[in-house]
Amino acid sequence: MNALKNATFAAGIALAPVDAGGAEPSRQMAYADERAVIRIADAIDRAVDAQDWKLARSYFADSVSVDFSSLSGQPPATIASDDLIGTWAANLRGSKTSLHLRTNHQVVIDGDRATVSSNGYAWNRMEGNGDPLWEVWGTYEHRLGRSGVGWTVDGFTFRMTHERGNPWVKTTPGQ
Repeated sequence: MNALKNATFAAGIALAPVDAGGAEPSRQMAYADERAVIRIADAIDRAVDAQDWKLARSYFADSVSVDFSSLSGQPPATIASDDLIGTWAANLRGSKTSLHLRTNHQVVIDGDRATVSSNGYAWNRMEGNGDPLWEVWGTYEHRLGRSGVGWTVDGFTFRMTHERGNPWVKTTPGQ
């Protein structure tokens, strides 16, 4: 049994993504970039759930290509990021609360461009018209560019795979 534990531990070390002592600098930079773009995708969710619109806006370039067509029925468009954040702020305010979760991040970095794909879940609650809950599952794609100030999101897609609950909660602005 002790030999099995050692073999499992050794296999875990072999699969570890980062060499603790000697990873080459370019590989360390790639890991840092990967972590940075994942952090931005996750931070957008935290800012939205906290209704911190200034912070949420800080993660975006001046304009963003958005595609929420599976959720809203509206065609994809390129809009000012201020307008995107303004729409979110109008919908998720006051008594409406949300919790966004994301997992299974996959990152592709090509020079100063990055794409983060992930699975996502959003829980929304607002009292006032029957069932106060609406939930949605789907996949997210954040497209980012790197500039002198760091990474910013300039493309954002959500592809809904399932929803459950009261659609009134989804479409009614918070009070």
